[in-house]
Amino acid sequence: MNKPAKRLTRSRDDKWLGGVCGGIGEYTGVDANVIRILVAVGAILGVGTLIVAYIVALFLIPLEDSDPGFVAGDVTPPTN
Repeated sequence: MNKPAKRLTRSRDDKWLGGVCGGIGEYTGVDANVIRILVAVGAILGVGTLIVAYIVALFLIPLEDSDPGFVAGDVTPPTN
């Protein structure tokens, strides 16, 4: 059986601002709070470049689907 491809999406459930760190955490298997701390420290040390990267990611990374069985482009209705 083929497993569905792993997609990087913004989290609907684990989010503080836009769900970017929560989505990256789900994708990598790392706790989202660790990602948030790394982004905060990187934003301070990098003079705000990670803030710009976060805002860009907010617009480029799609929001996760509410139906976990949904696959974009799939026209067949789900069966129960």
